[in-house]
Amino acid sequence: MRNPHLATPSGRPRARSFAIPFDGTPGANNAITDVPGVSVGYTTLISGDGPLVVGQGPVRTGVTAILPRPLEDLVLPVHAGMFSQNGDGELTGSHLIDEFGAFNFPITITNTHSCGVTRDATLRWMQKHHPDSLDDGWALPVAGETYDGFLNDINGHHVANEHVFAALDAAGRGAIEEGSVGGGTGMITFGFKAGSGTASRMVEWGGSRYTVGVFVQSNFGTRNNLTIRGVRAGPELAEPAIREGKARAEKSSIIGIVATDAPFMPHQMKRLAKRVPLGVALTGGYGYTTSGDIFLAFTTANGEAARGTPGMLSQAEYIPDTDINPFFDAVVQATEEAILNALVANEDMTGRDGNFVPALPHDWLEKRLPRA
Repeated sequence: MRNPHLATPSGRPRARSFAIPFDGTPGANNAITDVPGVSVGYTTLISGDGPLVVGQGPVRTGVTAILPRPLEDLVLPVHAGMFSQNGDGELTGSHLIDEFGAFNFPITITNTHSCGVTRDATLRWMQKHHPDSLDDGWALPVAGETYDGFLNDINGHHVANEHVFAALDAAGRGAIEEGSVGGGTGMITFGFKAGSGTASRMVEWGGSRYTVGVFVQSNFGTRNNLTIRGVRAGPELAEPAIREGKARAEKSSIIGIVATDAPFMPHQMKRLAKRVPLGVALTGGYGYTTSGDIFLAFTTANGEAARGTPGMLSQAEYIPDTDINPFFDAVVQATEEAILNALVANEDMTGRDGNFVPALPHDWLEKRLPRA
């Protein structure tokens, strides 16, 4: 049986397989799915080679689904907060989250031109599984995006309803895949192949043990800025380089999702979301102008308080702000590792027009980095 800290379910190496000395204590799977009730599913679309023919391919894209609660409880809201470090991107439902400090239904992440498809398909899926939730009301699902047009026929609109349904239906607990899967299939980070990554941290407080999990769709950064655990890797890794045909790889973004079972109020979830950029910065991400750096944090605690009952007082427990710092640490630590996992669990990829993105060289990791 594989150690989930060292390899993904398919056997791809994770950052810890190179004995990189990370801070903090990871959960059982070192994944956002360590948070009780949270599950992740993917649909990955890879087909075709050669010159771009819009509508035909090549296709290098997909969709990621994150369920904040088990299927039977998806209608129950989660307290949440979001933060936009640089708003050149989209996260639907963000105005609702700012207004009410909560959302319900699954989260989807995909490419920039399919964000509306995944949002609308989520409503169709919920109508099937929880018809009562939409019979007399409305919903604003959360859908995020990053740009994969360097490798993918992004204007071909290859993500369809059935692909979103499949990702939602496939959502599972435990160890999950990373790298070029789901919405991260065509994504690039620091000029290397990246995409989907995750990590988790355990936090002790008040006699209880809580989990903080982070999931990223990583698609940002300039090669020269890449930093791995304090080592300025970028200047040493000018090669292997991206090979560009008819498109340029300079568009970039990162979507980060933080989940926890620790009891916090909505304003505190926004504070957790604001710490994701600090983990991004540890890897060399500086929030450049074309980068959509958008982050969402939610807690599975206090569900009944988040829903509320008309005419009755709602009651919620929460950890005071004076004790929140260890949870800030956990967000920063898990974000940094999630990004590096997205880079490490990857291979070279060639997409539209022969555009080529190399994988982060594993031999460099073996020789150059400090060991735990």
